[in-house]
Amino acid sequence: MAKKKPEFALGWKVLLAGLIGIAFGASPVPFNTLGFVIGPIHDEMGWSFAEISFGFSIFGIVASLLAPVYGWLADRYGVRIVAILSTLAFAVTFAMVGLTPASIVIFYLAWFLVGLVGIGSTSVTWSRAVNMWFFSNRGLALGILLLGTSLSAMVVPRVAVWSIAELGWRGMYPVVALLPLLIAVPLAYLWFREPRPEEAPEGLMAGGALLGMTLGQSLRDRRFWTMWISIACIALAYGGAHVHMPEIIKQHGMDAELAAGVMGTIGISIFVGRLLTGWLFDRLWAPIVCLPILLIPAIACYWLQGTASNEMRIYLSAIMLGFAAGAESDLIAYLASRYFGMANYGKIYGMLYMPFGIAASLSPVLYGHVRDVTGSYDGMLQTSMILFAVGALLLLTMGRYPDFNAKSALNDPLKA
Repeated sequence: MAKKKPEFALGWKVLLAGLIGIAFGASPVPFNTLGFVIGPIHDEMGWSFAEISFGFSIFGIVASLLAPVYGWLADRYGVRIVAILSTLAFAVTFAMVGLTPASIVIFYLAWFLVGLVGIGSTSVTWSRAVNMWFFSNRGLALGILLLGTSLSAMVVPRVAVWSIAELGWRGMYPVVALLPLLIAVPLAYLWFREPRPEEAPEGLMAGGALLGMTLGQSLRDRRFWTMWISIACIALAYGGAHVHMPEIIKQHGMDAELAAGVMGTIGISIFVGRLLTGWLFDRLWAPIVCLPILLIPAIACYWLQGTASNEMRIYLSAIMLGFAAGAESDLIAYLASRYFGMANYGKIYGMLYMPFGIAASLSPVLYGHVRDVTGSYDGMLQTSMILFAVGALLLLTMGRYPDFNAKSALNDPLKA
């Protein structure tokens, strides 16, 4: 019997297609552009920062509520068709945001449509396929996959700044929409698929069936809700800080070009954080790996308060926050597969994506509201310090990973 090729030799094309899909999908692209259009939209329309941010929140909440549905579709019909069609639809609807007239209702409707069709272009789908190609190197593979958000943070803000300067904020949307349309969709069509049974890694299946809990079993497991609350805390702390980072930097007396550079720094730190945490996940218990990574951003929130023009502290804060973002997204996909298995991964991951998406969507509104009311982001940054600490400490109560190959785990996963 021929020896099976190493996991990376078999799955690298799928991994690369997924990385690009995430980079130009509905999760990081709006995140990395809103901060640069918030000012121009405010100037043109007269809407408050909180009102503008609420459009992003509508998108995020709608997408998050639909995540389990898209996860079910991926489980039922395969991730390939779901990922490709959703990425295509995201590109079209995101471009349409630039056509918004001077009506905040239509602005909100545009973001509703982006959320309605775009969630299948996120890690809800891409991570399912990668989890099926990798087992012993799953942490590192997921870390590489989710480098897509790092690539997005390095590329999208610079494209956004250029297109706003040349075409205005309206022109930015169709220009950025070309990234998923002309790069992510063709690559996914060529390379993205699930493994055939003979290509699947050992430990993923038994008797030709994927191993793992049902959705009902996971919802009765306290570890599911521990993860849910931890994810919500971290996303609520981080989401608005990322989106409003250009405006936070302006309050420190720095310009848009420097803001784009800082966003790029966040992208680089996410890049390093993804690889480091993914590599460590394959060797150590994931919650202990994340403890320092998720506590350090509290220092960043402290440094970002006030108006002092300390460029070094701004960059260090960006690095700390980037590490947290890298660890959290890795953590959701990795722990979902390790604690609940792959049998119903799409639905379970979709349920765990909900707190991430909803909290990350509400966070910019909270940051914007605090800015509107107080003229500063300091109050929300102080709250975020506490949220990061709570999210990190909760994960320490998760316990060991279940062994789905063991008869006891298969018969009664809640006792694993």
